[in-house]
Amino acid sequence: MSDGFRLGVFYTIVRPEEKWIFAAAESRGLELVRIDDGEVTFGLDRPDVAADVVVNRSVSHTRSLYATRCYAHYGIPTVNLPDVVELAGDKVLASLRLAERNIPTPKTIIALSPEAALKAIDRIGYPAVLKPAVGSWGRLMAKVSSPEEAEQILEHKTALPSPVHSIFYIQEFVAKPDRDLRVFVVGSEAVAGMYRHSTDWRTNAARGATTEPLPITPVLRELALRAAEAVGGGVLAVDLMESPAGLVVHEVNPTPEFKALTAATGVDIAGAIVDYAVAVGRR
Repeated sequence: MSDGFRLGVFYTIVRPEEKWIFAAAESRGLELVRIDDGEVTFGLDRPDVAADVVVNRSVSHTRSLYATRCYAHYGIPTVNLPDVVELAGDKVLASLRLAERNIPTPKTIIALSPEAALKAIDRIGYPAVLKPAVGSWGRLMAKVSSPEEAEQILEHKTALPSPVHSIFYIQEFVAKPDRDLRVFVVGSEAVAGMYRHSTDWRTNAARGATTEPLPITPVLRELALRAAEAVGGGVLAVDLMESPAGLVVHEVNPTPEFKALTAATGVDIAGAIVDYAVAVGRR
């Protein structure tokens, strides 16, 4: 497979996922180019790191976006593409796109001021969920059950320095079982899925949720692939909830972790990512 093919991996830290990707690349005889996102620089005229394709594994949305833009400027393809990173990495943009494609999502309202946010929460109804427009692992999310709680949390958000916290993303609290669903999409395939169980309303594996394999039914596969395609496709984790009205997509992650999913299913997700990246780099 290799014939001198150079697989770049752009990363922040080497977690199990990155180790598996490195191992998958090496087992396929590829030349592995490790790119530390804290050390690499980008000139306007040429890349500092030569690769035939770059797999983005940075934990920073901002670094991911600007790095993939730079690689696109050099003519080096990335997994995922910068437009996908930008769209899927911003909950506001992703929700708008999912709605445009008629993909079922929780009821969502975006507000641009604390005053408008309070009115939006009243429209959504209590309890409601406040999320940062950009973020992962369930951090800085809040479930609010009363106007008093909402006012306090909005006050705290407005005191945070990042301008992203001046945009208020409000979502209905979905009355679901104590679990959600994650389907891992690579290209045109739904390669694996898992349930994430938790007594906490946030069912992130990073927050200690327990996992079990999820049978990917035709209905689930079709919805996950539609959601992935809506944001541009590539390597994506589609997160869904079982609402009283049926499945809803609440997030599409453009740089997903897969340690818990690999443990739950035994699927070689790292190998699937590497094979897909090589196919992208050879186009």
